[in-house]
Amino acid sequence: MTAIFVTSTGTDIGKTFVTAGLIARLRESGHATAAIKPVVTGFTPGTAATSDPAVLLAALGRPVAQAEIAKISPWRFETPLSPDLAARREGRTLDFAALLEFSRRTRASCNGTLFIEGVGGIMVPLDDRHTVLDWMVALGLPLLVVAGSYLGTISHTLSAVDVVTRRELTIAAIVVNESLHSTVPLNETVGSIAKFVRPVPVLGLPRLGSGSGHPVFGRLAAML
Repeated sequence: MTAIFVTSTGTDIGKTFVTAGLIARLRESGHATAAIKPVVTGFTPGTAATSDPAVLLAALGRPVAQAEIAKISPWRFETPLSPDLAARREGRTLDFAALLEFSRRTRASCNGTLFIEGVGGIMVPLDDRHTVLDWMVALGLPLLVVAGSYLGTISHTLSAVDVVTRRELTIAAIVVNESLHSTVPLNETVGSIAKFVRPVPVLGLPRLGSGSGHPVFGRLAAML
């Protein structure tokens, strides 16, 4: 069984889009897949059908129902803030030990490829003491890092790479997901990042025609 932790350089970069595309490509190839997004903020019952957990469930071919969402996303917060702040607003806490136990238990029970999708970027606080980085270090899984192509992403991406490599985490690949209205050509951003992170593969995912049929998903699936 293969397990990959999907993280990103920030919020709303495209982690779920990339994860769903990979799931669809692997399933098309006959590979068993599973996915969890344990922590979600900005989640409300009224928008559940279009939420990140719903996107993952649809890619997995599972019903987009409240019970199914609860199975892959046990920690759901309505406030669209970092998990620590969202939990505080709602008078709740996120139990880091329970989060690790859920992640490990799911990994142990899965066949095929499991995607564990984080929340926000790599340094987003989960509680008063732990960040997503601590979650990733505790699990020790290879990372799929999703970045945007907006102006400034090169610095953000290289900073993220520096942080995770200092913690001895392995990056399986970096996906530069083309940002809306980006003023920087995608291929130039990919080329610049790639020069600094060799031998880590850096793949550019164009915004147009970038469904699960895009060749990038095939290349990514072959790497896993």
